[in-house]
Amino acid sequence: MSAYPHLLSPLTVGPLALKNRVLMGSMHTGLEDRFFHYGKLATYFAERARGGVALIVTGGISPNRSGWLLPAGGTMNTRLDVVHHGRVTRAVRQEGGKIAMQILHAGRYGYHPFQVSASRVKSPINPFTPRAMSERQILSTIDDYGRAARLAREAGYDGVEIMGSEGYLLNQFLCRRVNVRTDAWGGAIEGRMRLPVEVTRAVRRAAGADFLIIYRLSLLDLVEGGNTWDEIVSAAKALEQAGVNLLNTGIGWHEARIPTIVSSVPRAAFRAVTARIKRELSIPVCASNRINTPEVAEDLIAKGDADMVSLARPLLADPDFVVKAQHGKGDEINTCIACNQACLDHTFALKRASCLVNPRACHETELVITRSSRRKTIAVVGAGVAGLAAATTAAQRGHEVTLFEASAEIGGQFRLAAKVPGKEEFQETLRYFEKRLGSTGVRVRLSHRATPSDLNGFDEVIVASGVVPRLPRLPGIEHTKVLSYAQLLSGSVVAGKKVAIIGAGGIGVDVAEFLLHDAGASISAFEAAWGIDPLVRTAGGLQEPAAPERVRELWLLQRKPKKKKMGSGPGRTTGWVHKLALERARVTMWGGVEYLRVDDQGLHLRHEGQHKTLAVDHVIVCAGQQSVRDLVPVDDQGRVRDPRCHVIGGADVAAELDAKRAIKQGVELAARL
Repeated sequence: MSAYPHLLSPLTVGPLALKNRVLMGSMHTGLEDRFFHYGKLATYFAERARGGVALIVTGGISPNRSGWLLPAGGTMNTRLDVVHHGRVTRAVRQEGGKIAMQILHAGRYGYHPFQVSASRVKSPINPFTPRAMSERQILSTIDDYGRAARLAREAGYDGVEIMGSEGYLLNQFLCRRVNVRTDAWGGAIEGRMRLPVEVTRAVRRAAGADFLIIYRLSLLDLVEGGNTWDEIVSAAKALEQAGVNLLNTGIGWHEARIPTIVSSVPRAAFRAVTARIKRELSIPVCASNRINTPEVAEDLIAKGDADMVSLARPLLADPDFVVKAQHGKGDEINTCIACNQACLDHTFALKRASCLVNPRACHETELVITRSSRRKTIAVVGAGVAGLAAATTAAQRGHEVTLFEASAEIGGQFRLAAKVPGKEEFQETLRYFEKRLGSTGVRVRLSHRATPSDLNGFDEVIVASGVVPRLPRLPGIEHTKVLSYAQLLSGSVVAGKKVAIIGAGGIGVDVAEFLLHDAGASISAFEAAWGIDPLVRTAGGLQEPAAPERVRELWLLQRKPKKKKMGSGPGRTTGWVHKLALERARVTMWGGVEYLRVDDQGLHLRHEGQHKTLAVDHVIVCAGQQSVRDLVPVDDQGRVRDPRCHVIGGADVAAELDAKRAIKQGVELAARL
């Protein structure tokens, strides 16, 4: 009997018979342009179809030019578009999959000067101000949606998803936050939902009765001026009547100041609103956001909270998610850790998306793992994530691999990071690698610090020995009050009630989170902390956040004078979450600090021209790292002189704790050895 009988059971959705309850949610990958990348996109989706997903939804494709996310973005309005998209649908169908095209009009989120919206109301995350759409433009746009759906059908798609959440055009019309119109397309909810309803009707007319229509509706806007629950239910029922076959859950606008998909958000945090809307409708409902294991997905469906689950980033992390679940190998899934570093951070930086734990994602045609024609003996020094990625990939290719690790556990700095509240998911990556070491046949020697003699006789040597914390030159640095971040996170020392943190980069932020919060917050605690009303009694589902308990008095300090970036950490799409959390916890953040000394009185420093003494119990040093390169043979110019030796990860570059770069280096090196 299957471990996930509900998740893997079939479901009929409108005209489609689906083999299981897993929908691959829409993601922007950077491959959805009009001309150049559809071959890569086809390979990317085909791999997920082969991995067992019942239904794939593409990244957003615009119905017209004004709806572009970016200039020359993915569009469906010409015969040439049909040809390009046909490559994608054929590839998916050949693997036994089904696929729907998401139709997305960006509205005021379009990053171009000819954007339009319900009203002339500028988005806080976009430099451009939209033009308010005339009635003629509205009617033309409705026709464009219909044409896009008809062409999608001709291109071989099984259906379309109409994107009506996350603050895009249809969501902009639906909410008073943007829609301040006084004509028939604004006002009360009946006017504001008119465009989404008419778009759905146009799509149904154009594509036919036997074509799947999904609508992604925002069930929690999480912004001021968002909808109340009664308004959301009214819209959902009207969309069902207009011809929607499946309602997909949307949570939060992109401009919302409440986290919805980062690692600190509890798993399935928004299941309750999906369950509520399901009770209001007769069509199937799909849950989304932070569903990253088959166990969570099974529980959602078994308890009747949803009919399907949307897995987006989890299928970046592991395209074989469903197949592994089907074969009872859930513990072999490479779990999404919701870090955002290679997916959303890349997307918002206008780079191709990928995945921190799976660098092959969206690079399937370039980063190819094949069986080696020659079996080599390979030594890998260091079982941090760089070494783990290199060792398991090399062994997968047929090489004989020995992994040396000085400590008693694998993981290195990544294991320390997993101790930080909100980063518990990092343990899943270590669980995955531990399983992979066994399945690929890597010989693991823990508690063994490799020596040069250990490495004799190997064909290749990969040095992934990582980093050690760097201690600044500071009088009193040896004082008992001073701890490195590694000492703190390893649990060897418990910090006092007053703590100064030297260094406000990613590690400093992690240390602050570690000192302020307990691990594993419940959904109710998360809702209270961020001011989420799960009953959506107020506009946008917002309420006053609960004041956090101040368990410690913290100072987060840096030498750099720019305070505005303090506390944000390295992630473009996650940094603001950390900064807000630290501000609410009343952490004192000072930039432009000159450290003077540490003594029994505490930390002496100069700030804003004044000498100050922080009477702290401990000073935690987060001032960077130094590469461990003892086993790297170099010449007088510092060049590696042994052609067998390859240096990766922190041993190569000691820049913060860059697991994305480390894993990518490990996989790429092993792929070409």
